[in-house]
Amino acid sequence: MSNELMTEIRRLKHERNAIILGHNYMDYNVQLIADFTGDSYDLALKAMETKADVIVFAGVRFMAEQAKALNYDKVVLSPDPTAGCSIADSLDVKTLKAYKESYPEVPVVLYVNTNVEVKALADYIVTSSTAVKVIKKLKESTVLFGPDSNLADYVASLTGKRIIKVPLNGRCIVHGNYTTKLMDDARVKYPRARVMVHPEAPLNVLKLADFVGSTNQMIEYAKNSNYDEFVVGTEIGMINALKLKVPGKTFHPITTEPYARCPFMSMITLDKVYRSLRDLVHRVEIPKSTANAVKDAFERTRRLIEGGVA
Repeated sequence: MSNELMTEIRRLKHERNAIILGHNYMDYNVQLIADFTGDSYDLALKAMETKADVIVFAGVRFMAEQAKALNYDKVVLSPDPTAGCSIADSLDVKTLKAYKESYPEVPVVLYVNTNVEVKALADYIVTSSTAVKVIKKLKESTVLFGPDSNLADYVASLTGKRIIKVPLNGRCIVHGNYTTKLMDDARVKYPRARVMVHPEAPLNVLKLADFVGSTNQMIEYAKNSNYDEFVVGTEIGMINALKLKVPGKTFHPITTEPYARCPFMSMITLDKVYRSLRDLVHRVEIPKSTANAVKDAFERTRRLIEGGVA
C-alpha cells in the first residue's frame, strides 16, 4: 500500500508544482518521499530557495509556521496542524512579555523550537547548532533565553554568560528523559561505538558524550568519523535519517523506551502527507506583521553569525 501511496504522492507533487520537506525525525517512508530532509531551520531555508508553488512541511506545527514566515507568498501546508512540541508549547506570549518588561535592556534569544507568535518577540532566533556562536557574539553579559532549559544550561556552560531561562523548566519530552544511566548502559552494551547526543538533553548527560550536536551535525559527524558504529542520543526517528544519509555504518538508539519517539512527530504519517497534498490542507496562515518580525529576527541572527559582535 505504501508504494502505491508514494506513487500517487509523486504524481500530485508534479501536478501541484509542490515539494515535500521532511524533518530528520520523520517516519522512514515520509523521508523517502521528501524532496529534502534536514532540521527545521535547514528546511525553512530550503523552502526559500524553491520555485515550487506549494510546500508540504512534514514536521510539527512550529516548523510549518516558520516556513510560512520565511516564505510568506507561498502555500505552506501542515499535514497535521495539531502536532505541537513540548518545548515550543512551554512558552507563551504573555510570559515572554513579562520577562522582557523585567529585563528591558537584555536581548531575547529564542530557540527555533518556538511557536511563531512568540518568535515574533525575539531579537535573535537560534538553532541547537548556532546558539552558542550567537550568544558568544553578543556584547551583553546577560541574555534571556528560551524555551529549552537544557539547551540554556549547555549554552551557559560554553559561553560563561548569565543565561536567564524563559521559562524555567521548558524541555523536550524525549531528550529531557535522558539520564547518565542510559549513557553508562550504552557504553557497556556498545563499547566500540561513539556516543552522539543532542544538546536538548540534560547537561550531566552531555558531559558524558563523545559528540554533542544538532541532527544535521550528527549526520556530518558520522559521515566524517573514522568510527563505523554510533549510539544516537536523540529522537529515535533520527536513525532513519542516518541510515539514509550515512549508509554502511551502524547506529543504535540510546534507548527504545516509548518516550524515545516524539508523539508529535509520529502524528505526521505518509497518509496525512498524501491527503494534505491532495486536498491542499491544512494551509498555514499567520499575520503578515508576525511573519515580518520573525523574518527580521532570522536576518538579524544571520548577519550576526556572518559578521562581528552585536
